[in-house]
Amino acid sequence: MRALRLAAASLGMLWALPNTLPGLVVGLAALPFGARAALRRRDLALVFDGVPWGPGGALTLGNVVLHTGESIDCDCLTYAHRAGLCVQPAVRLADHERAHVLQYMALGPLFLPLYFLCGGIGVRNRFERAADRYALTGRGWWPWPAPPTDGRVD
Repeated sequence: MRALRLAAASLGMLWALPNTLPGLVVGLAALPFGARAALRRRDLALVFDGVPWGPGGALTLGNVVLHTGESIDCDCLTYAHRAGLCVQPAVRLADHERAHVLQYMALGPLFLPLYFLCGGIGVRNRFERAADRYALTGRGWWPWPAPPTDGRVD
């Protein structure tokens, strides 16, 4: 079973490589400007904290996470909470970004076009809602959940 998981993760990382490479280039370019790199096995990613560029927060590109803060192990609000649609507890940013890593590993080069077709960064984007759901519950990183059987709408 462990060998199967390792093979699936390896294939997912290979499939996500076209998106990982630009993230790696940006992360490596940020190192002389104070960024720090850490390989995070749990997150299946190379995380660059302290990236000095960008509007703040984190950006996942394949198996690379570019984070402008001190540590990705910080709390953040969900998109729905920030939009005032509901009240939710803060989530770990690392968990939210891990969901995006898993999405990239499943969708590979299709991730970015699908992400932007779904609305880009914001609460209406099903990829962001799925990442928030995963960060809240540890489940549900896939952006197209099966239709609920109790009449709810995602």
